[in-house]
Amino acid sequence: MLNMADHGHSVAGYDKDATKVAALRREAENRDIRGAANIKRFIALLRKPRAIMMLVPAGAPVDSVIKDLLPRLDKGDLIIDAGNSYFKDTDVRARNLTAKGIQFLGVGVSGGEEGARHGPSIMPGGPKRPTSGSVPSLKLPLRRSTAIRA
Repeated sequence: MLNMADHGHSVAGYDKDATKVAALRREAENRDIRGAANIKRFIALLRKPRAIMMLVPAGAPVDSVIKDLLPRLDKGDLIIDAGNSYFKDTDVRARNLTAKGIQFLGVGVSGGEEGARHGPSIMPGGPKRPTSGSVPSLKLPLRRSTAIRA
């Protein structure tokens, strides 16, 4: 989130753990970063069409967050799973969400903490032409070794 904010993006973070939200606010300093420990408040912080990048472990946590988000999203919103999920799980999620009018991208992210802060390798997978105007937010400064394939 700090990387995104450092490159001109307004960002909002959500975590059920209020102490993690407080830590984010402290670390954000004067950057355009907001945090919420309540999902309803988090959704209210986002501009439409919304783009939500989930940074949760692959598997059941991804499905749990999607379940929590779904009733609060509108058609055309975008969910990005950056948890390095198994591609067949991503395909199922994409089909299910597309049927509801929600866009979905599976994104592999590598580089660890250093990459997250200074330029991760991001490998998106999904439709060649997502309709959301929020997808360009993935155009962050990336390391030269980054491979992006449509």
